[in-house]
Amino acid sequence: MTARIQVSHQAPDNDRPPPVRPALGAVAWKETVHLLSNLPLALVGFVYTVAMVATAGGLSVTAIGLPLLAAGLLVSRQLGRLERWRARALLGVRVEEPTALPGPRRAGGFFPWLWAGVKDPVAWRTVLYELVRLPWGVLTFAVALAGLLVLWPVLPYVTRWLTNVDRLMVRGLLSPSDELERRIAELESDRGVVVDTAAADLRRIERDLHDGAQARLVALAMGLGLAKEKLLEDPEGAAAMVDEAHGEVKLALQELRDLARGIHPAVLTDRGLDAALSSVASRCVVPVKVAVDLPERPAAAIEGIAYFTVSELLQNVSKHAGARGASVEVWRTAAGAAAGAAGGRASGVAGAAAGARLLIRVSDDGRGGADAVGGSGLAGLAERLRAVDGVFVVDSPEGEGTVVTAELPWRGRG
Repeated sequence: MTARIQVSHQAPDNDRPPPVRPALGAVAWKETVHLLSNLPLALVGFVYTVAMVATAGGLSVTAIGLPLLAAGLLVSRQLGRLERWRARALLGVRVEEPTALPGPRRAGGFFPWLWAGVKDPVAWRTVLYELVRLPWGVLTFAVALAGLLVLWPVLPYVTRWLTNVDRLMVRGLLSPSDELERRIAELESDRGVVVDTAAADLRRIERDLHDGAQARLVALAMGLGLAKEKLLEDPEGAAAMVDEAHGEVKLALQELRDLARGIHPAVLTDRGLDAALSSVASRCVVPVKVAVDLPERPAAAIEGIAYFTVSELLQNVSKHAGARGASVEVWRTAAGAAAGAAGGRASGVAGAAAGARLLIRVSDDGRGGADAVGGSGLAGLAERLRAVDGVFVVDSPEGEGTVVTAELPWRGRG
């Protein structure tokens, strides 16, 4: 099973219509059909859009106003998809589909998802397109019909001039948002994931402190208090209690070290990814080969994300893979070179942004079948990487092991 997160690319600039010919060829007939179909489709879109906006606006003071508007805008998105398909089929205009809106889970809950739907720029541009197209549809229908009846010799030229305006409208109003707008929308949707992850980490730290080191320190204090009372009456018993308390101190210190390593390991700060990942690998239940090839250290935040990504992946290997061995590879690559550099079955990674990238590949020879969708831990890792403009690819066919490739922006240390 392969899960990929990919970025959009600009549509090819090869959708210019062929030159106009006086004879009515296939292109001219397609353009004529497009002009004649403008009116009925424009009428349906205009009526729906006006009714949707008026109804949602009238109910905006009630609890169902915003959900109704968000649902109406989702339908408007589908009308835009229909128009893009019609433009491709009849006018040869190849307009890339906009990025899909994130679901409630990725958006951080129902209300962030609802707000993202209400302010969706793609849907609102489709609303504008449907409003301005009705008068244009009336004009093009009338001219095309008259051309079929009385302007036959010049019909190809008339249809070309009119459909060129249609082409401009489709490209201007139904094309995806520019790259910056798309990235803003994605980062806004991922912000909720980052906040939820941070809150979960804080709850985990609080729970570990309460149930682990704090409980041991309380028991230690009670034990030392009893030993103090017995010091004169029963020196041997007091010495045994002190010895037991000494063992509790060691256990509490070890738990605190483990907790600190889970927050940010000192070896990562002091010695970098190579030493930190080697330390993680040494705690894995299967042999792990670690290869880190970095000319310099990336930004501390990126280094930390890389460390915890590998740590969680190796925990999955220990608990679920049933593997005999695993490997960890970390290297730096230029933008756009990730697909070739990743190699093997994980070669679907693509550079998601300009600049150098940090590549991570964790593989094992276990049972495979890892699932990177739904509520799995791999899906959580994918969301965390998306929040920092990262890429996450899982390739895990049944019985053939698992290869996980992660890509992060480099963001070198200043």
